[in-house]
Amino acid sequence: MLLGNVPEANKISMTFTVSSYKMLRGILLSPTKKKFFWSTKKMVQEFKGQLSAGKNKFAIVVSRFNEFVTHKLLDGAIDCLQRHGAGEDQIAVIWVPGTIEITVAAKKAAESGNFSAVLCLGAVIRGSTSHYDYVCQQISRGVGQINYDTGVPAIFGILTCDTIEQAIERAGTKQGNAGVNAAMAAMEMADLLGKL
Repeated sequence: MLLGNVPEANKISMTFTVSSYKMLRGILLSPTKKKFFWSTKKMVQEFKGQLSAGKNKFAIVVSRFNEFVTHKLLDGAIDCLQRHGAGEDQIAVIWVPGTIEITVAAKKAAESGNFSAVLCLGAVIRGSTSHYDYVCQQISRGVGQINYDTGVPAIFGILTCDTIEQAIERAGTKQGNAGVNAAMAAMEMADLLGKL
């Protein structure tokens, strides 16, 4: 081949131009040139997680508060994990009273060494007081901190909505199911961290 005659030092990369001509009914319209880049350089190493439960175990910490929404999130998460190969023995569900309590249970699950990822599922719906803002700040900070402290993926599957209708839409109707999204992120991160 042509590259056999190229000195070793020059085999790293090459830019070349290919000319083509556009014709319409035998009339030359315009020449076009395209540049291409070719390289034999070793490519950058890339890591990606797969959407597969594999042999990983998952803890799902779910709030009983607003259970009419959170139960739908839980159903979506379990269904997604099972569709991607998780058996019942690979999924543990941990119920807590409210959204604020999710972080302490999730951290305990992450620190136990029994789980590859922890899904945090809850629903915070704005009311007429500032309580909503405090709960949202604490849960988002808390779930993020679990990631830093333990190295186990803690997945934020908490709905923070202005209305009940918005929460219902994100629990399996118009806007999909945030529990499914959390399960997909948990599988991908558990698989990815297993490769690093």
